Amino acid sequence: MNDNLKHKLELLPSNPGVYQFFNDKGKVIYVGKAKNLKNRVRSYFHENVDSPKTRILVSKIEDLQVIVTDSEIEALVLENNMIKELKPKYNINLKDDKTYPYIRITNEPFPQIFPTREIIRDGSKYFGPYTDVKSMKNSLRMLTTAFKIRSCRFFIDDEAIEKKKIKLCLDYHIKKCYGPCEGLISRESYNEMVNQIIKVLKGKTDDLINELRDEMNGASANLDFEKAALLRDRINQLTVYTEKQKVVSDDLDDKDIISAAYEGKDVACTILNIRSGRLIGKKQLKLSAEENEEMDKIYSAVIEFYYNEYVEIPKEIIIETEPSEADSLIEWLSVKGGKKCRFAIPQRQSSAMALLNMCKQNAILQLKEIELQRMKKEGAVPFVLSSLKRDLHLRNLPLKIECFDISNLQGTDTVASMVVFENGKPKKSEYRKFIIKSVEGPDDFASMREVIERRYSRVKEENLRMPELVMVDGGKGQLSSAVEILNSLELKNYEVIGLAKRLEEVFLPGSPEPQTIPKTSSSLKLLQHIRDEAHRFAITFHRERRSKRTITTELLEIKGIGEKVAAKLLTEFKSVEEIKKLSIEELAKVIGKSKAELISRHFKEGE
Repeated sequence: MNDNLKHKLELLPSNPGVYQFFNDKGKVIYVGKAKNLKNRVRSYFHENVDSPKTRILVSKIEDLQVIVTDSEIEALVLENNMIKELKPKYNINLKDDKTYPYIRITNEPFPQIFPTREIIRDGSKYFGPYTDVKSMKNSLRMLTTAFKIRSCRFFIDDEAIEKKKIKLCLDYHIKKCYGPCEGLISRESYNEMVNQIIKVLKGKTDDLINELRDEMNGASANLDFEKAALLRDRINQLTVYTEKQKVVSDDLDDKDIISAAYEGKDVACTILNIRSGRLIGKKQLKLSAEENEEMDKIYSAVIEFYYNEYVEIPKEIIIETEPSEADSLIEWLSVKGGKKCRFAIPQRQSSAMALLNMCKQNAILQLKEIELQRMKKEGAVPFVLSSLKRDLHLRNLPLKIECFDISNLQGTDTVASMVVFENGKPKKSEYRKFIIKSVEGPDDFASMREVIERRYSRVKEENLRMPELVMVDGGKGQLSSAVEILNSLELKNYEVIGLAKRLEEVFLPGSPEPQTIPKTSSSLKLLQHIRDEAHRFAITFHRERRSKRTITTELLEIKGIGEKVAAKLLTEFKSVEEIKKLSIEELAKVIGKSKAELISRHFKEGE
């Protein structure tokens, strides 16, 4: 730490505010907020900092600046704006380089309603942002048609109407506009329609339909059938609109569901907007973060980025992990939304948990799309293989992985399976089954030694391609057995690991402790998938062997009946019990008269 930095740390105020860290080139590398600048900034420079990311950040800090604010909420807003503008390396940043559209309702006597990507702070109302632009345009088209909102871009007020500055256009004549430009609809009636559209955009369509139905019944009672028919048509259009919105909750409170998934530096976030029990919108954000960033900080950044825009803030935000500095975020959201807001972490087996799981699957799908786009752009191997190489400290990308599993039932019918994955995908044409021949009883270690020796002796003799990674299902014992054989075969530059089932621990040769891989990492998920596939393949083979041995025993006891005839009968008639019921003539059609007589005589003598 240089003298200038030490001096600035001593002069830090205890006020709330925003701090910036600079590197040796004078570039901002991190922006943060604090309730107490003195305590927060100094905490980075303590000797007992646990986070590797923080230690790396501190090693690059050459200077700092602070901006004092009146409150923590002001600091939060300022921090968010500075991150968007400066995009510091060690902050979580929005990755999208495009601006998503909003629906704008202008601030004028007869408001216009149209989509826009430009925010003008003139008192206009904004709804969005909409990541599904096609859906947004369809909704807007339906609303402007149902409510006959003007499509022109003129400024209309009482003076413009009085001086007849604007003439009626085609929309009026084809009954798509009420003609506010010539005063054919009052300002009050027009703005009432605008307020009804706002209710729809806020997800209060059911409430609006009930209001319009009461108004329609009143018009009908007053014999104003023209108005009643107009309201009836509007109700029908809104009903069709709401039927397209999925009902996902019996709870009618407004809420947002937020879930994020990340891999490496990529973060995908899905936000589901639930209003009156209906799913009215889905927003998706792409962010970039440092590897192994804490989830609470990711969620904090997502909330700050999303709700800092012109977004309606619900009473409840359902989330899987409480964001960092949750209290200040709740205070900020409550002030911004004008009502009390809270975070909710759902419990198991609840409707909220089901919604959160649905949201999580959307985020995971979005993350896969990000990975696919990168692969297409860079022509790269699947990111999961790069992740696996990094997490296991492998010398080469594991383009080909061979995994072995042992299966037996109390030491009988022991078999082994080998599954092969290339480029992260199963290659079933290279799967292999092994019947263990040299091992008596339940000895997984000896069985593993046999199958590894048989497989890689052949690889060596026939000069086959050696996989970049050999994987065994099991812990240190199975791994040691595999290493022993691979060394005895004098194979060089091989990579081998063991994956234990109990705690999903990864063991490496020569390391007494298991390797730690983050539970959310795609590399661990790939290893689990490969292990489970090897286990499935071994279990299936073991069941086939055991079934064949137990079912055909009685048929093979008949003198003159061999395995081929027994297998033919079982294929045709499914079971020994069914075969017992057949006549000689029925059996003879399948295996001939002489063998049919042998089988029939055997079962009659048994009876």
